[in-house]
Parts: sequence; structure tokens; C-alpha cells
Amino acid sequence: MIFREYEPPCGTQGGMTRSSATTSSILVAHQLGERFHADVTPLLPPDVALAALSPANFWDVPNEAQALIAIPPRGIARPEKPSGWPGNLRWVQTVSAGVDEFPRWIFDAPVVTCGRGATSVPLAEFVIASLLTLEKRFPEIWLAGPPNGAPPEIGALFGKTLGLLGVGSIGIEVAKRAQAFGLRVLAHRRTDAPSPVPGVELTELEPLLAQSDHVAVLLPLTARTRHLLDARAFEALKPGAHLVNISRGGVVDHAALLAALETGRVGFATLDVTEPEPLPAGHPLYAHPRVRISPHVAYGGLPLRELLVRQFLANLARFLAGEPLAEQVRPEIGY
Repeated sequence: MIFREYEPPCGTQGGMTRSSATTSSILVAHQLGERFHADVTPLLPPDVALAALSPANFWDVPNEAQALIAIPPRGIARPEKPSGWPGNLRWVQTVSAGVDEFPRWIFDAPVVTCGRGATSVPLAEFVIASLLTLEKRFPEIWLAGPPNGAPPEIGALFGKTLGLLGVGSIGIEVAKRAQAFGLRVLAHRRTDAPSPVPGVELTELEPLLAQSDHVAVLLPLTARTRHLLDARAFEALKPGAHLVNISRGGVVDHAALLAALETGRVGFATLDVTEPEPLPAGHPLYAHPRVRISPHVAYGGLPLRELLVRQFLANLARFLAGEPLAEQVRPEIGY
């Protein structure tokens, strides 16, 4: 199939339009552009075709489409619900692990799945790199000339305790790498399911905070997790602990974080995500000497497009076979 952006026919209303673009029995609409279209089309079964949606009409989904691959409406206003949504859609696949940026009406579709797991490895590497950077005093120990005075004292991960807020696919990858460094790993999760990683100790939030030298925030943003780390939580934190957030900025109350940094309750904060994102110019977290902020890049490092394609094709095979889809999102809790 030659790539073309799908444009609604003239005179149609809303997103539920009729197209003659394909005679295939399954049409998958997507918002991922030309390269995705070209990469994936040769890999599809003969009875499946793609329809690329124009950025100006991302939610004008053709009426014959049974599936949609959607990207978060990041940096723009959330779209209004299209007329007739969800039409004949049976499945919406979001490319992001979190779905908090999508409008709630997306869950009117029978099944919504997310990109959970596709970037777990690079995210886990970022967490471990953040811990090592702090313990080994990078880049403070690097020399620009002959040493002047005693070198700074560096630390080690071995023998320290890492607390994981969330132990899903990312937490599993973090835990495995942390254990290889000799860290004791605690985890707090929303269910009473057993630990998915041998040796990881499940505990309640306050005991985890009180015992952890490093705390990694790996939670989706939901009504239950918004500002989970607030002033009360920071009061329970082990003095001088290191906070790493690679999930969503809204899980952390930034005003409470600033106060905890000032008292020394938080010894250092590594933030790949913030609320809002990005923070406005002049925000005090930018200039704080014990805060490092990166521009939401922790998921990078592996060929993300290939990972997303692999995940989509695996779920497409389940969809065609009538099997339950992987990484389904529960609309009542947002993940």
C-alpha cells in the first residue's frame, strides 16, 4: 500500500466517514505518520490495511476502521469528542504507557490498550544511572586540571536500600538491575499480589519511605496517585533520601518537594518529569543545587519505533484471533 494521509471526504460530518481506501476486511487507522506506515504495511496480514490520519484530523476516524493507534495529545488542548465516537472501533492502542493525557471519552471504545512495557528497559537504565550519578558524585569528581585539596568522598549502591513506588513492567526491570548492584529493594504496589521479582520486599508506603536511601517513582498518574508524595509523605521519608521520578510529574507535590529539599528531608531529586511540563521559566526547582531536571527523555536509548511496532503486531495477532489483548487499561483507575 502506498502511504497517504487519510482525509475525510468533502461534506462529511465528524469523524465517522466512509472510505474506499481499502477492500481489506480490517482497517487500522493510526496517527503515527509516514515512516510508521511504510515500516508496518509490509508486515501486516493480507486482510489488514492501514489508514494514516492527517494531524489536522487525527480523530476523524473512518467509519470502517475497527482499530486505532493513538498518540498522546501532548502540548495541545485535548480534542473534543468526535461526533459518533467510537463508531465501529473495537480497539484503541495508545503508544504511551500512561493514558492520563488522553480525554476520558477515549474509554468509550470497547477496549483500550497502552504501550506499557515497550520502554521499560531504557527507563530502568535511567533510574540506575541516576542512582550511580549521585553516589559516585558525577560530574563533581571529574578534573579540569591538577587536583586541589582532598577529593570528594564517593558512595556506593551496594548495601543501600531502593524503594520502588510501583512494581509493574518498569519496576521489574529496575529491581533486577538494582539487585545486581547489591541494593536491597523494597516496593509498594496497589494490589496484594505477590512480588513479581524474587527478593523484592513488598511493604506499605510509609515504611518504604522511612527505610529507603533512594526512592524511584514508577507510577501512572491517576486520581489515586496524584500528589501521592505530599508534605505528609516527605515527613515519613528517610532524611537525605534521593528521589527519582521518571513516571509523571503530578505524582509529586512540587511545593512539598521544595519544602522537603530546604529542610534536607530530600537530599537530592532527579526529575525527568515535572508538573507542569516543562516548568515555567524561573521556577525554583531549575536553580536548586540539589535538583537535576531532564526533559522527559528517560524512555530513550533503544529503537522506540521498532519496540512499538513489535508490541502493536503482537496485539494485532491477538485481536485477529479473538484473544484478550495485552496491556489493557482499566478506565476506572486509568491503567
